[in-house]
Amino acid sequence: MIDSVLAKRSITGGRRVAVKSVVSAVVIALAVLLPQLVHSVAGVSGGIQWLPMYLPVLIGGCLLGVKWGLCVGILSPVASFLLTLAFGNPMPAAARLPYIVIELAVFAAVAGLFSHKIAKSVWWTFPAVIAAAVAGRCVFLLCAVVFRHVAVLSPTTAWTQVVMGLRGLLLQIVLVPAITVCVSLCTGNKK
Repeated sequence: MIDSVLAKRSITGGRRVAVKSVVSAVVIALAVLLPQLVHSVAGVSGGIQWLPMYLPVLIGGCLLGVKWGLCVGILSPVASFLLTLAFGNPMPAAARLPYIVIELAVFAAVAGLFSHKIAKSVWWTFPAVIAAAVAGRCVFLLCAVVFRHVAVLSPTTAWTQVVMGLRGLLLQIVLVPAITVCVSLCTGNKK
């Protein structure tokens, strides 16, 4: 969607990269800060239930497209891990980090596949979020099955986390389109 807005305003080259870099940095910052807020209010299980890092990553995918969204999906959990590690309590936990990096990369990339359609009609955000959630959670479960003998996350634990996170996904199915509509209106992409 951002590409559409930039094209309408004839922004190209380095300026386009700068705008997308700033948007990506804001999304990554939100993906680091929002889980901290949720964990402080709802406790450790709040992250599993509400999936706070997923919200900005999904928004990033919808706004930035596949490539930039993929980068946001990968960098968000890594940045969160490194920043929180400095304070002695890394989030996500080291054992969960590879899983969440892969899962959020899929979330953002799949949502990013819809970016051009979202630029034409923000209603495409709903199927984008649903497709991203299904694909991301399936990949998460697949990773738990494939690596069950060498990792601490069992398929049963992964399934439990998927079920616990349904509330958060339902909230995101509402919030991501609402936020995308607001961004669309603020950027003059009134569709």
